[in-house]
Amino acid sequence: MAKAPLSTGKFFLIFISWWAIWALLQAFLLIDFGLSTGIAIADSVFSNGVVALCCGFVSNNMQYYLPKRERYWYILFISLGLSAVILIVCKAVLVPLLHAKGGAVDYAIFFSRSWAVRYDIFFLQVGCMGILSVLWYSSEEEQENRQRRTDAERLAKEAELFKLRQQLAPHFLFNSLNSISALIGSRPEQARRMIQQLSDFLRGNLRKEDQQWVVLSEELQYLELYLEIEKVRFGHRLSTELDYDPDCLDRRLPPMLLQPIVENAIKFGLYDTTEAVTISIRARLDGNYIRVEVINPFDPETSRPKKGTGFGLTSIQRRLYLIFARPDLLETRVEGNLFITTVKIPVIPSPTP
Repeated sequence: MAKAPLSTGKFFLIFISWWAIWALLQAFLLIDFGLSTGIAIADSVFSNGVVALCCGFVSNNMQYYLPKRERYWYILFISLGLSAVILIVCKAVLVPLLHAKGGAVDYAIFFSRSWAVRYDIFFLQVGCMGILSVLWYSSEEEQENRQRRTDAERLAKEAELFKLRQQLAPHFLFNSLNSISALIGSRPEQARRMIQQLSDFLRGNLRKEDQQWVVLSEELQYLELYLEIEKVRFGHRLSTELDYDPDCLDRRLPPMLLQPIVENAIKFGLYDTTEAVTISIRARLDGNYIRVEVINPFDPETSRPKKGTGFGLTSIQRRLYLIFARPDLLETRVEGNLFITTVKIPVIPSPTP
């Protein structure tokens, strides 16, 4: 439920100040019409006090019932009705009370001649308060609806990001388990080593689930652990080159962002050849971005990287879009027999310790 404007200290102070100024101006006007100072002040204070109470009543009640657009004419009838009530109350109280005071102008005659003007003023005051209240509550309601939509979108985005991360771990795990199974019989020492490395990798992955951002140096350490597992899996056929700018090591990026890209490079670099392959990983600061390139050779005759980039790159592109709302942060291109994947991560300021 939207909060009433008069329940806010700032708006309540403005409300009181406005009525005080209006009452003062009305008192000067009545004095100018010939009423004595005491009668003018009493008339102004009482009549404006009653109008202020009615305006507060209108504003607070719209907190519980706000006319929709097709029923805004309710405000017209409410204003007409309340203005009539205010006029009757003022006449019932002020005329008997102030008529006996005397003065240059007979108050009863003055009131009977000025009731139409008073009614018009009361109507304008109550009507304006009604319209302002509708605008206030409509704005508050729209803001609450916008906040609910934002919260719902945020929860949906977090759920999808979590789902994407959960899909990546089993994808890599199944390949590693198959490799371990193949090594157990022929190379048990390497199988045990791979199991230990896989255990460390998955333990680090579980820790990353609670992190929204990691520094690049930590992500590279995690990537090196993954590459050690892959080197056990592929043996001498796989070698890597890691080249990075030290200035970008403390920059932050989403966790587990590079591993699927490197996994994709290994897939297209090694699966269609029996020769040794070198995967190059380069990280640089490029203006307001961390620019990471993963380069792998491929055989143009047997591999078609443009038509199939795998689940890993698709998930990375979706994650980057969900986080940064930009579809252009992941690019792939072919230069000769090299397939180059480029990811640009907008620089996020490091948190203040």
